[in-house]
Amino acid sequence: MALQSPFFNNNNAKREDTYGRGAVSPNAAAQANAQAQAATAAATTAPTASAGGKEGESKLTVGPNIKLKGVEITDCDTLVVEGSVEATMDSRVIQISERGSFKGSAEIDVAEIRGLFDGNLTVRQKLVIYATGKVTGKVRYGKVVIEEGGQLSGEIEAVTGAIGQRPATGAAAGARPLQPVQ
Repeated sequence: MALQSPFFNNNNAKREDTYGRGAVSPNAAAQANAQAQAATAAATTAPTASAGGKEGESKLTVGPNIKLKGVEITDCDTLVVEGSVEATMDSRVIQISERGSFKGSAEIDVAEIRGLFDGNLTVRQKLVIYATGKVTGKVRYGKVVIEEGGQLSGEIEAVTGAIGQRPATGAAAGARPLQPVQ
């Protein structure tokens, strides 16, 4: 009696072939193998898809205890910083974890800061600073959300319309009240 591995469901291996002889069909065995490989691939890619990443997006993760210094990051949809990064970047999203730090210059659409950011930060859409987050330097943003405990200091400017244009009604029009985190 042959033993089957508990990791692969090979029920199709003994499927009757088209002539009904009860023989093992090479096609059935190949299909079972393909199904097992597809299930394994789906299991390894499922966490990435459920974490908000879309298929085809480029994502760079700088893991804990990793130091990335003196680089220019471009064409990256999402940068996740769990270690330390000294760089310039133009991207869509930056996510800095509680233990992560970014020093340098960044122009991005959305920033989620749980760790440290120091430098020039231009956020075209929304800047979110969580309770453990600290942002210092020259900061320009479209919208800002600061959770209780989050810190924002330096040269701060709210920008309406396209980045780089000043509000038409004067400097006071750029000031916005803090919004609670939803």
